[in-house]
Amino acid sequence: MATRSSNKLVVPEAKQGLNKLKMEVANGMGMSDYESVDKGNLTARENGNVGGEMTKRMVEAYENSLK
Repeated sequence: MATRSSNKLVVPEAKQGLNKLKMEVANGMGMSDYESVDKGNLTARENGNVGGEMTKRMVEAYENSLK
């Protein structure tokens, strides 16, 4: 049974920047082949760590912009 993703970018133009950040974070975590690897073969922890670190960096960047 196929499911449809309900994830939609609020700002579609940001997709390229998000992908760049994702690769930067994954490379920093030692996943140098993250772009080409089948994400379904990674553990939830591995995928979650990348997403969590991305969120952390985006929140930090926003907080710094408020200063």
